[in-house]
Amino acid sequence: MQKASRVVVVVFDGLRPDMLTPERMPRLSAFAADSLWFRQARSVFPSMTRVATSSISTGTTPAFHGVVGNAFYFPEVMRDVVFDTSRAEHLRRAEAVLGAPLLTAPTFADLMAMQGQRMAVVHAGSAGSCYAINPRVAEQGHWTFSILGEAHTRTPEANREMVARFGPLPERTLPRFAEATYAARVMAEHVIPEMKPAVALIWFSEPDTSFHYCGIGSPESAAILAHVDAAFGTILDAIAGQHDAGEIAIMVASDHAQISSTGLLPMRDMLAAAGHTAAAAADAAINGADITFTGGNMGEIRVIDGDLDRRDAIARWLMTRDEIGMVFTSGDDPVLGAAPGTLSTRLVGLDHARGPDLVYVLRSDDRMDAAGLPGTCLITDGDVPLGGGMHGGLNRHEMNTVLMLGGTAGPVSTEAGENGLNHAIVGIIDIAPTILDYLGLSAPVTMMGRSLLGTSAHERGIERITHEAGSGTFRQRLEVARRHDHLFPIHGGRV
Repeated sequence: MQKASRVVVVVFDGLRPDMLTPERMPRLSAFAADSLWFRQARSVFPSMTRVATSSISTGTTPAFHGVVGNAFYFPEVMRDVVFDTSRAEHLRRAEAVLGAPLLTAPTFADLMAMQGQRMAVVHAGSAGSCYAINPRVAEQGHWTFSILGEAHTRTPEANREMVARFGPLPERTLPRFAEATYAARVMAEHVIPEMKPAVALIWFSEPDTSFHYCGIGSPESAAILAHVDAAFGTILDAIAGQHDAGEIAIMVASDHAQISSTGLLPMRDMLAAAGHTAAAAADAAINGADITFTGGNMGEIRVIDGDLDRRDAIARWLMTRDEIGMVFTSGDDPVLGAAPGTLSTRLVGLDHARGPDLVYVLRSDDRMDAAGLPGTCLITDGDVPLGGGMHGGLNRHEMNTVLMLGGTAGPVSTEAGENGLNHAIVGIIDIAPTILDYLGLSAPVTMMGRSLLGTSAHERGIERITHEAGSGTFRQRLEVARRHDHLFPIHGGRV
């Protein structure tokens, strides 16, 4: 028997839990007060949008779903450039070469389709994130609308239908006020009251975009927080007007958080000075480079010819740099990486066949930023300005996500503490199995996540573990929480 007639999922890209206050977001704060809020929910590593989206849809980590970064070198698909998961043409190329979706694990939408249940998505993010939430949308009769246009969804007829009804798609602005308003209208006026799918999911690209380019504590970010909060209120009002409102479950989530950048590193120039010609994800071609690298507050490095001596030399060089917080390499050991002094990529769920040779995380800390929020970091040069927010690394303040269960249907078992807060260690990998459980469907064995309906089980068997490694004066520490066979990253950095 179904535990909910429908499930509505609202995702605020990049929202920090500690920014969810009655002053900033009154509608969401009121919702939180009446809901079950998992205050210690965690993202996956790297805590990037397309990686996290894939973990939300599959209920597992990059080690199983195969999206190991927002961008990564993927020579099986394209050898001349770095594969970029935000680009629709790169995704189409990957599917053509692989003969299958990019994700190597089934999604909750796949399971729904097998049971004849429909999912509708309203997406305001990139083509890659839109794709990752439901790669087989067209084949399985689901529906996805993209605020970016027909080229960014696999069901372009959804866009044509909404444009005919609501008018032309809004022009892009920063912050994304008009996009949030348009997306909320599609959700509140069409998807919820007329389509009535078993699962309706809306993905707001804010506050992530404004955090990046305007700063987490900026007036622009404050304005967009209030705006998407009002959009959320519109969706709540639409749900309240449904005849089955008492049977509709509502999940609210963010895919990751952000911390503020305080220093900018020219990583390509630094690598070149160390003797390594590097091609970045933004480059039009690799052009004979020795390595590829990605940036942000963390990145991957791949040796194009597979020379392990070069990999180890880069690892040793990184560990001599004061700017570096953590270094991981692949290897068979569950804790230590193959290069001396490094930790294993297995510890952070990156041991997929597509996984990187080496991962670096720039230094971060718990210091207050200019807005009085904890968590600052270094970033590599790119399109995010110095002072902008960033995510991807292992700082506790960027790994902590929003995750709530509410609505009149409510959770089956609250197990809530004071003010409805639950402090169990859970994560975005638990979203997919929870959706399936709400609908009375069983999660497949591929999902490492567990349903949150009856969360007392999550409290049992949780073990906190700290791992350390280093070389010379470099020491790094990673704190994880083990739940059965899964490790949730809690915090990592230089000692």
